[in-house]
Amino acid sequence: QVTLVESGGGSVQAGDSLTLSCAASGRAFSSYRMGWFRQAQGKEREFVAGLDWSGGATAYADSVNGRFTISRDNAKSTMYLQMNSLKPEDTAVYYCAGRLSGSWDVPRAYAVWGQGTQVTVSS
Repeated sequence: QVTLVESGGGSVQAGDSLTLSCAASGRAFSSYRMGWFRQAQGKEREFVAGLDWSGGATAYADSVNGRFTISRDNAKSTMYLQMNSLKPEDTAVYYCAGRLSGSWDVPRAYAVWGQGTQVTVSS
C-alpha cells in the first residue's frame, strides 16, 4: 500500500498555470494506475485525468482536455498535473488517487487517496 500526499495548490488568476504534485511513499507506486480527481464546494468528486503504470496511456475529462497534462516519474514515486489556462470553474480541491484495477474515471475504483490540495482560480 502507498500513502499519497499532494502539493502545489494555490490561488491564481484566470489564464495562469499551476503544477500539482503527488508524492507516494511505499515501494508499490509503479504498480498503481493513478488519477487526479477534484471536488468543488457543494459538488460531487469528479474525474480529471488518469494514467497507467508507465504513463504511456492517459485519459482526460473533456473539461480539461488540451489544458491539463498528467504525468508520472516512477523513479521519484511522484505524479504530476500540469494545469494551463486555468479557469474559475477549475476551482476545487484536487485529489490524487491510486488503483490496481477498474475504470479510469470511477472514484470507487481507487483504493488509495491523498488528503487533497486547494486550487482557487479568480477571474
